[in-house]
Amino acid sequence: MQTEPARPRSVNDTRDLILDVALDVLGQNPNAGMGDIATAAGVVRRTVYGHFPTRTDLVRSLTQRAVDEMVAVLTEVNASDAAAETAWVDFIARVWPLARRYRVLLTLRRGEYGEEIHALLGPVDEILADLVRRGQDTEVFGRHLPADTLSQVAYATVFTIADNHRSDEALDVRAATITSLLILGVPEPRAQALVDGQP
Repeated sequence: MQTEPARPRSVNDTRDLILDVALDVLGQNPNAGMGDIATAAGVVRRTVYGHFPTRTDLVRSLTQRAVDEMVAVLTEVNASDAAAETAWVDFIARVWPLARRYRVLLTLRRGEYGEEIHALLGPVDEILADLVRRGQDTEVFGRHLPADTLSQVAYATVFTIADNHRSDEALDVRAATITSLLILGVPEPRAQALVDGQP
């Protein structure tokens, strides 16, 4: 039987530990249960359930943490005076570690938690749609899809590449950024120049 660590942790420290471990465990096995997460965190199941009464509560908390981190990055990037295409490149460069960290949400979004994750991602979707709309208005992004749909397709691609990164080292942030720019309608030579920091 598992016992709690001897050194006492604050409630927030324990909660954060469980979330960090849950990301790793679910990243390896999206179907892992609360008991698996408790074991990996070195706590008893009762502790996990004390913070997250259901698996849905745990997934909701993981999603909210990801959303908060992405919104912080997006708000800062979107507030700059940079052109939309430059702002997008900056966004992908800064969100890449988050995409790698939270890639399991892409898998969970396709399953039973899809509707709830989609709803929580609302603020991210809105800011990204505004950025893409700005790019369409200045004619650096295509108009082949509405801004809200185009932004979701482009950034979902980044998460997909982040998820596949484990099996192909060539699929890095550069590949993700160029691919997302191509989806946005930026010609390939221009996309490569943007990623390489050329004006």
